[in-house]
Amino acid sequence: MIPRRMSEFLHDVLPERTWRNRLQRQDGRAYMEFGPTDVERLHRLGIEVDRLGPRLVVCMWDEESPLEIGGYLVVDNLAMGRPAMGGIRMLPDVTPSAIYNLARGMTLKNAAAALPYGGGKSGIVADPNVAGETRTEIIRRFARLIHRYRELYLPGPDVGTNDADMKTIAIENGLDCALSKPVEMGGNRIDELGAAAGGVVIAIHTLLEEMPRLKVLPQFADLQVPSCADLTVLIQGFGAVGSHVARMLVMGCPGEGADGPAQAPRILGVSDETGYLFCEDGLPVEELLQLRAEHGTVALPYFLRHLDEVRARRTPVKFSNARDDLLRESAFCFVPAAPVANYLAVDAASHPSMTVDRMGRWRMIVEGANTYSPDPTRKAARARMERAVYWQAGVLIATDYLVNSGGVIFAAQEYTIRTPEALRIPSDMLGNWSAVERWLEKHRTQFEALAEQRRRAGEAQRDAVIQRNMQELVDMLVSDPDMLPCEAAERISIGRIASSERYRSVADVMEPLPTIPEASTVGEAAQRLIETKSDILAVVSDQGKLVGVVTDWDITRASAAAGGPQNMPLQHVMTREVVSVPPDASILDVVQKLEYYEISAMPVVRDGEVLGVISGDILARRTLYRLLQAQE
Repeated sequence: MIPRRMSEFLHDVLPERTWRNRLQRQDGRAYMEFGPTDVERLHRLGIEVDRLGPRLVVCMWDEESPLEIGGYLVVDNLAMGRPAMGGIRMLPDVTPSAIYNLARGMTLKNAAAALPYGGGKSGIVADPNVAGETRTEIIRRFARLIHRYRELYLPGPDVGTNDADMKTIAIENGLDCALSKPVEMGGNRIDELGAAAGGVVIAIHTLLEEMPRLKVLPQFADLQVPSCADLTVLIQGFGAVGSHVARMLVMGCPGEGADGPAQAPRILGVSDETGYLFCEDGLPVEELLQLRAEHGTVALPYFLRHLDEVRARRTPVKFSNARDDLLRESAFCFVPAAPVANYLAVDAASHPSMTVDRMGRWRMIVEGANTYSPDPTRKAARARMERAVYWQAGVLIATDYLVNSGGVIFAAQEYTIRTPEALRIPSDMLGNWSAVERWLEKHRTQFEALAEQRRRAGEAQRDAVIQRNMQELVDMLVSDPDMLPCEAAERISIGRIASSERYRSVADVMEPLPTIPEASTVGEAAQRLIETKSDILAVVSDQGKLVGVVTDWDITRASAAAGGPQNMPLQHVMTREVVSVPPDASILDVVQKLEYYEISAMPVVRDGEVLGVISGDILARRTLYRLLQAQE
């Protein structure tokens, strides 16, 4: 499939006036940015603004590239902290709305993982199967596009990209500007380590322990939870996540004294783009992993390898090139791990992998793939599916962002445990591949030690977070029989965001406050307000201490009353009785202070020194206070 040129798509959906007003050019690169107030323009892009976001949507492309390399960036929400974290998806048909859906999933996923980072996602409009120099050039040019937003967004791998691509971005933009880098960069290489799959496996193990509590619900009255050794599993999608899930499961089950594959669950069925395999006795996982390493797929290569046995009917393994029919088979646990959000639906109109009336008999779905969408229509369809699957069929559903956050948890360690200054690539080397490779080789031992430190931290946090998520999920479902799993999952994530708001301080969200010397004039203050595009200035003494504030309203009032004297001393119009707040004050303290004094902004001050400003507008942009109020 040939990717459509970015400019052609945008010309079709955005009016000419938007092009005139929003198109920005910089060094041969083009950008169109939209914020939460651009409701109509975002609607044209398939994005509906809600109380969470998006914070920023960017359409961008490289005008100097013959292929017009480009894509989209969505920073959905920064209430948990900044920057936003999320992978780069590379597909020829990627759209702004698809990236927005994934970014919202990252907001909820990062919150569910209790990570102090926002949710974001980006997408490259390109064929993911390209290789060699062409692929490197695509990634390099996209790295230069997103470099502009490095303070807001940190990329990692996603569908169509990998750890090697993150190395390319790090060489272009710096080590702390990409996540899931290879070990020679101190990275946590989530694809290689199977970080996301590890979270799915932990969720499965935890749910086997927690599910007996569901027997108090009528649809689970007959529930029989197997031991780990008796567990049967279907995996839709034998890619980076699905293959690692299978590999980790057959290694044995922690906590049951398992000592090898004899105690492992049986993987009854797997699917990929070539079809599906199913065997009641369990598939040979090691052979499947070998086939994937050799061919990239497993279903058809396995069938061709064993064709003589199939013809002679000497094998119990069933093969079909109708890959979605895997979902008609039965097992205790089903793991959707293909890049297919709509794997189940009540009716066929939305083109799901399978309709619920034809699905096999399962008791647990653990979503390894990203399935969440904030679109109201898709959320309604999801609720209909869960009412049929959870309430009527008695199948527990562990929502994607509660279980597949292992990848972002691992990746986040590369930002939480920052690269030491002595190991950071010198700025004059960035983009110079041979120089960077020499730098990495020179510090190989230190980078390997850093990678191991980050890996251990990632494993510990992933295990604790996902176990807690599964326990909270079952707690909520048991306590409220009318609650759907998707509602419980969203409540867990939103609750974490709201809880985070309670403990965030002013220092986390304040913005810079321009200052002006006490001896300045009204005219100089007016000019300073214009230069800084601010509506408030901090007036400071010769020693740099706060002595007052002046606002654009103060300047306007003074000019109207005195006929506009530009040389009037600023001391005559500034406010000396300043209401301020320390940097360690809580968000709630700030809101209460703003309301009590009926002011819209106030300086952040420590020992008389001006550190920044906090205002109602800043709180609206950078916190979820209104959402927090709704939770109480």
